[in-house]
Amino acid sequence: MRMLKIRWFIFIAILSVNQAAFGQNIDHELWGKLLNKNIISDNGGRSTQVDYDAMMNDRKIIKDYLDTLSTVSENEFYKWSKQDQLAFLINAYNASTVELVLTGWPNLKSIKELGGWFSSPWEVEFVSLLGKTRSLDDIEHNLIRGSGRYNDPRIHFAVNCASIGCPALRAEAYIGSKLDEQLREQTNLFLSDQRRNRVESSTIQLSSIFKWYREDFERGWKGFDRLEEFLLAHADEMAITAPIAQKLKLGKAKIEFMDYNWRLNEK
Repeated sequence: MRMLKIRWFIFIAILSVNQAAFGQNIDHELWGKLLNKNIISDNGGRSTQVDYDAMMNDRKIIKDYLDTLSTVSENEFYKWSKQDQLAFLINAYNASTVELVLTGWPNLKSIKELGGWFSSPWEVEFVSLLGKTRSLDDIEHNLIRGSGRYNDPRIHFAVNCASIGCPALRAEAYIGSKLDEQLREQTNLFLSDQRRNRVESSTIQLSSIFKWYREDFERGWKGFDRLEEFLLAHADEMAITAPIAQKLKLGKAKIEFMDYNWRLNEK
């Protein structure tokens, strides 16, 4: 009997280690169900609206989900695969953004109205994550971008700033096992949205995301060292013609960045 108990404890210990190693101890299903229920798709999924009234009714679920994320230690987190890590961080950012908006809802027209006298909403420290209280900026610029662990510019089409100018808030949670597929789809949807990225005559007009984060598209992901190379790889999605593609190859294409629409992505 004693030997049986010992074997049982060993089995449980091994199972716990395996779950931590593969990120299986965090279930993003709660967040995924909320997104599926409260996101309204538009323009073939290229943009989405958020039903913040419904999110407010489900606020306890959001808080419960964020509380669950807060239980993950830094040591545990870094045992996971990079895909599980990145999916976790993207979900944490997006759920925290919705929670931040709800602190000012319904008397809010833009997320930029939140924050303090001397700080932007992205600098407010209110997210308990990986052992400390963090801001949205900390999650995005330090944990995701600044760490150098992921080097994937497609995250800019997944993290959502609750504004019309943002890429769509995906109506499902990000999952490590299918993260590459999800990011690829988000990228294609955003680049094919002519309200955000388009070719006008001989000029390529891009979202300001490409201006603010241009360096991320030039850090060697998929061998791309120039923004132009990234755009060429998505010429079909952007309806880039052969003559303009040739100019992109030569670095002679005219690129302009459009104004960003910071109005809330509300229903």
